This record gives sequence, structure tokens and C-alpha cells, in this order.
Amino acid sequence: MRLIPIIALIALAQGCSPSPTPASTAPAAAPGATDPAPQSVSLEDWTWTELRDAIGGGTTTIILPVGGVEQSGPFVALGKHDARVKVLADRIARNLGRTLVAPVIAYVPEGSIDPPTEHMRFPGTITVPSDIFRQTLESAAMSLRAHGFTDIVLIGDHGGYQDDLKAVAEDLNRRWAGTPARAHFIASYYRATQTSFVAALKRRGFSEAEIGTHAGLADTSLLMATAPGMVRADRLGKGEPPGLALGVHGDPSRSSAALGQLGVEAIVAETTAAIRAELKPR
Repeated sequence: MRLIPIIALIALAQGCSPSPTPASTAPAAAPGATDPAPQSVSLEDWTWTELRDAIGGGTTTIILPVGGVEQSGPFVALGKHDARVKVLADRIARNLGRTLVAPVIAYVPEGSIDPPTEHMRFPGTITVPSDIFRQTLESAAMSLRAHGFTDIVLIGDHGGYQDDLKAVAEDLNRRWAGTPARAHFIASYYRATQTSFVAALKRRGFSEAEIGTHAGLADTSLLMATAPGMVRADRLGKGEPPGLALGVHGDPSRSSAALGQLGVEAIVAETTAAIRAELKPR
């Protein structure tokens, strides 16, 4: 007959259930077992074992988004590009399926430091030399390839480094010739902000001068639709609109999330289509 430990007898006498088996004596998990993969498409939210299993199951495409820290006038926070490209890359990845998003590369060329040029003339902007930027992109892409990703997609939220993204993708593809891996520079992402989005705003009666090219109606509205907390909306439309002296090219006074959604739809749709076209022959 099995003897019942005294602690269990006391617990039963008091109408309680015996204490559960201590964790140290509980059965160990089966070797290689992992928790279900997270719903997030952001690489940094996964464990390495979850990622290993996802890559093994066919999730071999990853978006490498590039942002930047720069001034955008008195109404838009410095991290505009980083926040925006993260949100949009997430939506694009979900549209594609079996696609993840790498951490945003935030340090990009923004002008010279001494003497300060371009956006470096305004406090808060951070710049790196173009060659360092390219090496960072290459190292990130090569790391992802080493772990099993076969399609590394480069998109950038800032116009100033589009040529760098293209050059890096071309260089990587020369190095990776004869292997399953490919780098894809998707020009459609940034191009949509300058073409389809602008055209949609013009159809609604906004002038090119108001739409602007930096921190104007288009730029500010797009951020309001993706990261509204980064726009000082309570100050828009009060007093004279800021000009070039304050780092603004355009008039953000009538910016809105509804207008920005036009840009979101164009960017996501056109970028998704462009990536699918790149991957189709594979």
C-alpha cells in the first residue's frame, strides 16, 4: 500500500488539495519544443528559437526599414522617419505574409557636422558619413542572410539616401551571385510619397506650395496617420505658417490624419505590389 506523506494527510484533513509538484521536479519540456510564434512581425519581438522555426517553415523574407533622426520644423518630432517607416513596414509585411521586419536603422546621412549643412543646421539632427551608413546596411543584411533569410528588402522613408540603398542592394547581389539570397531595393516606397500621394492631395484642391516637400501638408499629414503623438497638432494653423528659416518647406496648417491616410494607402499598396513582383520569379 502506498504511504501518503504527512503533509498531504494534514492538507486533506483541512479540506485542502495537496501542494502541486515543485517546478524543480516537474517534467522537462521536450527537446526543441517552443512556444507559439508571436503575432508581431517585428524581429525584435521573437526569440531565436521561434525565429529558427519560422525560417525553417518558409518565413524567409524580411524588410530592412531605414528612417533617420532629423528636424522637421516646430510641429513635428525629430523621430518622424523612424516612427513612420516602422508602422508602414509592419503593414506591408502583414500584407505580404511570411515576412518579418528588422529593427529600423535610424542613423543616416543628414549633412556634414563641421561646418553644419542641410538638416544638421538644426538641433537634434544626427548624421553619419555615407560610407558608414552603407557598411551598416550591408552588415545588417549579411547578418540576416547568415541566419537563413533569402530575401532582404530595403525601404527608406527619407529621400536623401535612396541612391545609397540602391547601391548597397546592387553590391550585395554581386556578392551573393549563385546563392539563393537576394537584396531588393524598393524605390516604390519613397516614390509613392512624391507621386501618388501628392496627386491625391492635388485632386482635393491643395496646391503644390501647400503640400510642400518637407514638414508641409503632405509630410505632416502622413505622420498624423501613422504616429499622431509626434505631431504638435494643437499648434497647427495658429499664426503664420513656419518657413524655410524654421526648417519647413510647405504649409502644414491644414494637415490631418484623414489626408495622411491617402498616403498610407498609396505607400502600402505600391510597395507591397513592388515586393511581390520582385519575389515572384523566385
